Amino acid sequence: MEVTDQQQRLLALCAIRFDGESVDWNVIARQALDPSGLDDLYQGVITEKSVAAKRSLPLLRRGLRAAAGQAARVAAELEKADEAGARLVTVLDQPYPSNLRLIPNLPPFLFYLGELRDDDARSIAVVGTRDATPDGIRRAGRMSRLLAEKGITVVSGLAKGIDTAAHRAALTAGARTIAVLGTGITRCYPPENADLAAEITDSGALVSQFWPTSPPGRYTFPRRNVVTSGISQGTVVIEASSTSGAKMQARLALEHGKKVFLVQSLVTTQAWARDYVERRGAIEVADVDEVSRQVAEPDRVHRAAQQHQQLTLSFL
Repeated sequence: MEVTDQQQRLLALCAIRFDGESVDWNVIARQALDPSGLDDLYQGVITEKSVAAKRSLPLLRRGLRAAAGQAARVAAELEKADEAGARLVTVLDQPYPSNLRLIPNLPPFLFYLGELRDDDARSIAVVGTRDATPDGIRRAGRMSRLLAEKGITVVSGLAKGIDTAAHRAALTAGARTIAVLGTGITRCYPPENADLAAEITDSGALVSQFWPTSPPGRYTFPRRNVVTSGISQGTVVIEASSTSGAKMQARLALEHGKKVFLVQSLVTTQAWARDYVERRGAIEVADVDEVSRQVAEPDRVHRAAQQHQQLTLSFL
């Protein structure tokens, strides 16, 4: 795997960790967007004025005095990623997904298998519960197939149930699908979806915001929801209880300024979904056209990402 000096420097900052605490990765990502951001960080300066930045500053300065440990960790993780055939993209790089640049809690890097393309900016996440009903599986498959047939990349989380149905429907339609992992790129969770992950790699992409060897954990799946929302233009929720990760993603998507589409059957059966439609700006949908007509073309997303970055830098 070819890694530039700038990418190496970014990863080393992300590897700073003491007593279970690390420099906030979102702070690193935001500051790295500034042309002088990495240099400032390596001078022990965080320009952002936030609670996360204030908490991270002493950890950053301590880490800069112990750089050898971070370099060793980065080298070990890159070796494992290389063995798996994975590639790296960071916020420093043009191919970093444009939709993801539009959220404030963007990850500083992604490891991925397969291919990330500019036209993946025209994407919608289709998500829902692991314990899906047969009707939910059918609805997820139909929604994903019809989105795929309209040239829209289907994003989901490789979980059992709705996610699996969404990915498989897109693949069956001969279209692209992206799976956002709740583990490092060298792992597959759940293990029974290993064959599905391999199929996705052949015609889409697996992406992970974690170190390549990271196992699944309680914190990884909520973070996975952030990227699943961020890497797409909007989220369709098929089935989800009030405690579901899919409901969390709907909340995150609204916070990100993304479109949230809730299918009619969900709004009918779940009080939280009715509340999201009536009070929080989610959109109740009966068919795929109500989703697809609100999907912007890739060029528009790329321009929005550039404008957003310029605006963000003016407030750092």
